[in-house]
Amino acid sequence: MWFKNLFLGVFVLSSVLGCSVQKTDSKPTISVWHWMTDRDSAFQELAKQYEALTGIKVNFELYAPSDAYTQKIRAAGQGTNLPDVFGILGEKRDFASFIKAGHILDLTSYMEADNQNWKNTFFPKALAVNEFAPQNSYGINPGVYGVPIDIMTIQMVYNKKLFSQLGLNPNRPPQSLQEFLDIGAKIQAAGLQGLVSGWGEVWMIDCLASNYAFNIMGKDKVLATIKGEVPYTDPDWIQVFAIFKQMQESGVLAQGVVTMINKSAEQLFANEKAVFAFNGSWCVNVYKGMNPNLEYGAMLPPKASDKYPIAIWGGAGSSFMVNGRSKNKEEAVKFLIWLTNQDQQAFLAASTNNLPANKNSLSKIPEVLAQFARGMDYATHPNVWGVSEFSLVIEAFDRGIQSIIIGEKTPEQVASEVQKVKERELAKKRAQ
Repeated sequence: MWFKNLFLGVFVLSSVLGCSVQKTDSKPTISVWHWMTDRDSAFQELAKQYEALTGIKVNFELYAPSDAYTQKIRAAGQGTNLPDVFGILGEKRDFASFIKAGHILDLTSYMEADNQNWKNTFFPKALAVNEFAPQNSYGINPGVYGVPIDIMTIQMVYNKKLFSQLGLNPNRPPQSLQEFLDIGAKIQAAGLQGLVSGWGEVWMIDCLASNYAFNIMGKDKVLATIKGEVPYTDPDWIQVFAIFKQMQESGVLAQGVVTMINKSAEQLFANEKAVFAFNGSWCVNVYKGMNPNLEYGAMLPPKASDKYPIAIWGGAGSSFMVNGRSKNKEEAVKFLIWLTNQDQQAFLAASTNNLPANKNSLSKIPEVLAQFARGMDYATHPNVWGVSEFSLVIEAFDRGIQSIIIGEKTPEQVASEVQKVKERELAKKRAQ
């Protein structure tokens, strides 16, 4: 298989890139910084293959955890000491700030070359995370500025064995919110935990809440709220907040979920202590390491309304950017084209159980991963909305939901408090 991949890689490089595989006396070394501990060994193997193929050495340097990596990238950006290839962890505005500083190469011309050959290999929603649309609010020239290495969707998973134990159909997860809530009594009677998730890391609360906001009021109204045109005290937003109260009262939430970190949630689900989990497609690799015999399936969050489709967060899981100031930028682009080719993407998927960004590489992945992949039809992400909520509003929103779950505040109280923060932040922006 290695020799097959090598042969195909030679063909791709000679036909798509038009570059020679013959070695020359002076070959650059491409430096890549990343944070992905689960992918490091696979990256190192691919680097060896690329060097054997082209004579160009690729140094993958791992910096973890992600917080430490982010600090290193920011420091390197301030000192203009960034590597040839790197990724950015953060919001779209962080991405935009690196582009404005000249740290990131515009990849649009490469993506569109040869009748958009490279661009067309990706899931469009994965590429959209790295794309800036015309007249975007960040003031960035329209184009593609990053390369998705894999994709992800964040959905619910359920334990099939525990479903059977509870008298439920293991091949039919709940479709509606009410069906989901009704399972709470069965969970409590069986002495099991319900839904686990890393809601102590509040962004995951934000994720599920926005899923239901899209389902209840639709994308346009959600974005109008972010723009300040619709208040958080609107009845539709109160309905979103109320869902978390309903979940808590029904018994479908695990104890202590509001302070739970995701690693603890993953351990509970993998050890078959919890019936449901809210997690991303990366969990397939995590659960495999914790319990290879775990029987589970992926499902969309149960719908609270039939007015609009449910939406889930998804798109590019991890992405790489090319340093706009790198003397090796042309070779870095060629390497990323090779890295995202069908065979290399299939190798990464098989090695790490992450979903490939190349849409032609899905044929040999486990069924549960395929379920996560099918969720791309429902995927959205804040990084593609074109507008961003104030960070203090997001914090008030997420902390407010925590307060609802533990019974400290009502949905109406939280809606009022979030709107006050929103109005204060809007006033600050207008005063600037």
